[in-house]
Amino acid sequence: MPRPERRRQLLEAAQEVFVARGYHAAAMDDIAERAGVSKPVLYQHFPSKLDLYLALLDVHGEALVSTVRNAMATTSENKDRVHRAMQAYFDFVDAQGEAFRLVFESDLRNDPAVAERMESVERGCSSAIAETIMADTGATRQRAELLAVGLTGAAEIAARYWLASKRAVPKEEAVELMATLSWRGISRFPLHIPEDTRDEDNTGR
Repeated sequence: MPRPERRRQLLEAAQEVFVARGYHAAAMDDIAERAGVSKPVLYQHFPSKLDLYLALLDVHGEALVSTVRNAMATTSENKDRVHRAMQAYFDFVDAQGEAFRLVFESDLRNDPAVAERMESVERGCSSAIAETIMADTGATRQRAELLAVGLTGAAEIAARYWLASKRAVPKEEAVELMATLSWRGISRFPLHIPEDTRDEDNTGR
């Protein structure tokens, strides 16, 4: 089997074992058995259980950050951006099933390498939104980052609650409810129109 394909297979097996048993109760023997390989093959790709876990965090974390960044970049309508940011979190917990706990509810947060990756995911998501807020409102970085953290925090907690409540509210409705709540707050910040743009607008009138 080609190395990249084998790596994906091992990560999928590790994810299943970590989700089912938690990191501390999972063993490399269990992961090798789930993948249908010998332990030496597993160790050729991942020297330790922590390396496996960190690789999974990288995969899922990068996917979430990329989705949030795309939500900001694929439209210039800020109301749509808020909706898509909420959608990103709900889609993430919905598509990943219990695997989202690896990112949001890890029992390894005290490990420096795990903490660093989790903070990187949080920074990546909030930074994508903060940059948009700064560009559109003229808010300072500190204020934009505070608003962005509030938005991503609400999205994460609401999405996790929605999944824990066994999807009692249809996903699209849940996303719309949270997007509406967030938009009513953030839309109160006036759009910032740069001076040179205002001059051009006035000239064209």
